[in-house]
Amino acid sequence: METLDQVTELAYALDTFYFLVSGALVMWMAAGFAMLEAGLVRAKNTTEILTKNVALFAIACIMYMLVGYNIMYPDTGNGFIPALAPSFLFGGDHSATKVLASKGETYYSGMSDFFFQVVFVATAMSIVSGAVAERMKLWAFLLFAVILTGFIYPLQGYWKWGGGFLDELGFNDFAGSGIVHLCGASAALAGVLLLGARKGKYGKDGSINAIPGANMPLATLGTFVLWLGWFGFNGGSELKISDIGEANSVAAVFVNTNMAAAGGLVAALLTARVLFGKADLTMTLNGALAGLVAITAEPLTPVPLYAVLIGAVGGLLVVFSIITLDKLRIDDPVGAISVHGVVGIWGLLAVPITNSEASIGAQLIGLGTILGWVFATSFIAWFLIKLIMGIRVSEEEEWEGVDIGECGLEAYPEFVGAKGSAT
Repeated sequence: METLDQVTELAYALDTFYFLVSGALVMWMAAGFAMLEAGLVRAKNTTEILTKNVALFAIACIMYMLVGYNIMYPDTGNGFIPALAPSFLFGGDHSATKVLASKGETYYSGMSDFFFQVVFVATAMSIVSGAVAERMKLWAFLLFAVILTGFIYPLQGYWKWGGGFLDELGFNDFAGSGIVHLCGASAALAGVLLLGARKGKYGKDGSINAIPGANMPLATLGTFVLWLGWFGFNGGSELKISDIGEANSVAAVFVNTNMAAAGGLVAALLTARVLFGKADLTMTLNGALAGLVAITAEPLTPVPLYAVLIGAVGGLLVVFSIITLDKLRIDDPVGAISVHGVVGIWGLLAVPITNSEASIGAQLIGLGTILGWVFATSFIAWFLIKLIMGIRVSEEEEWEGVDIGECGLEAYPEFVGAKGSAT
């Protein structure tokens, strides 16, 4: 017969392992973002977008270790500002055993918690890279990555997940429709407004010119990779799997996550067919991602049919949002602001539909706080970077492609017949 200590040790090992595997799945989402964005930009800008995605992941990991994690999960704080220990600038100690916030009777490794959290902050930054693609300076983007992942993201994360004032108000955001996705989209919107549209995107006569991506198979692969990684994103956020109740909850989260993606994809596909008369692949892919973002705020309480419907509303919203932003001349090459921002807001507002403990008032305060904080601080950061080093490449570099100007390397050199001819 097993002793209580043996059962506790087994639960500790299982929950720690589940955290690590879930974190690895979320890390794999970085590959999904890289592939999706590389497929949706023009060939001449592929190398640079890949460089941004792999570099931002490394920067996010380092900055979150040095300062971000300790800002987001301090020992104490007043709910608005965390109380930082003298050693917080040096990464702190992540090795201690931690008690799960939801269930005090079980424990997991502090290192596993750090690993799971660090891949989330990288996800938020990945959202920004696609929205500013094809015309932003690489080093300006990477400097902003330092600021967002080290300081902006962790503070708003503390307000909810670190036990701050949003948590005390009853704001619900299970896995981050707001804290991760709306955060990334808000930062992206601030950058796009200062950056301006790509050359040729909008005509002086008010026309909107489509700029197709170079590799639809790659974009589709990226979507499937993100879909897979989302099971770790939402499933891991249950934080525990070592008893029957929690195991059943994890299974429910997996099913609802999958069904919401399916609902979002079908809704976007049908909406595009009605509006454009064609099955638009890019809208369809963004529909799947919109469904995933929509369910992320509360993937546990809905029954699967409700998850489909929540995802479907997200898929419908994303199509109209992308069209509306284009009419407003806000150029987002991959639709990131619509997918993660507009649908992130919907995900937060949808929580009370299935979660009786959530209130619409708390949800509105939470989304307003995240949007306001991240947009304002990001706008200031982008503006200062613009003054110091500029954020936009020259017209010549944009025409030739940022691959040559920023990286000195083409992604598809065998397909380029003459300098600057790759589109």
